[in-house]
Amino acid sequence: MPTTLRPKLDPNDPAVRAAVDRIRARVPKADPLAFLPDVHPGKIPRHIAIIMDGNGRWAQSRGFDRTFGHRNGARVVRETLEECVHLGIEYLTLYSFSQENWKRPADEVAALMGLCESYLRGEQDHMVREGIRFRVIGDREGLPASVRDAIRDVEAATARADGTMLVLALNYGARDEIVRAARRLADKAARGLVDPETLSHDDLAGELDTAGIPDPDLLIRTAGEMRVSNFLLWQISYAEFHVTPTLWPDFSRDAFHDAVRDFAARQRKFGGL
Repeated sequence: MPTTLRPKLDPNDPAVRAAVDRIRARVPKADPLAFLPDVHPGKIPRHIAIIMDGNGRWAQSRGFDRTFGHRNGARVVRETLEECVHLGIEYLTLYSFSQENWKRPADEVAALMGLCESYLRGEQDHMVREGIRFRVIGDREGLPASVRDAIRDVEAATARADGTMLVLALNYGARDEIVRAARRLADKAARGLVDPETLSHDDLAGELDTAGIPDPDLLIRTAGEMRVSNFLLWQISYAEFHVTPTLWPDFSRDAFHDAVRDFAARQRKFGGL
């Protein structure tokens, strides 16, 4: 259900102006008051993660194969990323292909890999123009060589960008990520580089695929499913959840704004009072 619109904020309010300035220092092209004038810019999340669900159901309900839904879902990725830039959201992490997705029919997996490569090749110049940084999390060695090459090229092309970072989770599973991180720490301990008795949360976080990226503030899941599906299990410990019945190809700018409004209306306590 859409969040009730609130009155527009006064752009001359010192607190509002200060929050906008902080956002633009991190995302120079941001203009949150122009695109979401009823939400205080200080309440806009820095990092949004999305489980993009419902592509197959969307296509099949229209008489098409599942691949048609994935292609239309790729269009929504660009629209959502553009809106993150408008609002000054620093990080957008998208669950693009899980390790469990290899269990799908071979033709669908092949189509998804081809779509991933074509998306990256097709969006590279746009990301560079818009100042978007690009990063992949997950076990990229398990991906086809052509996809790995496309990832490398886009990461290199956008390495000096100063705007929103798009993070794609590809061949990703959170349990696998944590196990790989633990193995790296165990190896360091075996070589005497770290003391196991003094290991901290930060030490483990520094070995995760997301090292250097702040934890998500908001996790959005489309298509109404009420589960996290092995996604960012460590990182979403204190994330706010927003679940919408909308299928991913129908996830519009208005639906995205509703999720941000929902987040902005919440009081985050992190276990306190």
